[in-house]
Amino acid sequence: MSAGRPLTKAERKKFNRAEHERKIKQELIAQHGNDLGTFYAWLRLVNIRGTQAYRDGDLTYIREVALALHNVHSRHSG
Repeated sequence: MSAGRPLTKAERKKFNRAEHERKIKQELIAQHGNDLGTFYAWLRLVNIRGTQAYRDGDLTYIREVALALHNVHSRHSG
């Protein structure tokens, strides 16, 4: 984890975010089962990251997610 040294502020922030995302996923899987829980966790994380990207003014992430969702919808809606 820390390679024998304290984590920098940026490393600590990244580590805490990863732990928070892991916790969200575990809770949703425990509540809804593996498939639906994983899907809900994905939606929740995309929402969190999309909000962060929007606040930072980075619309590229939001466009990529919208395109990915459109592609999935197109594949499964016939």
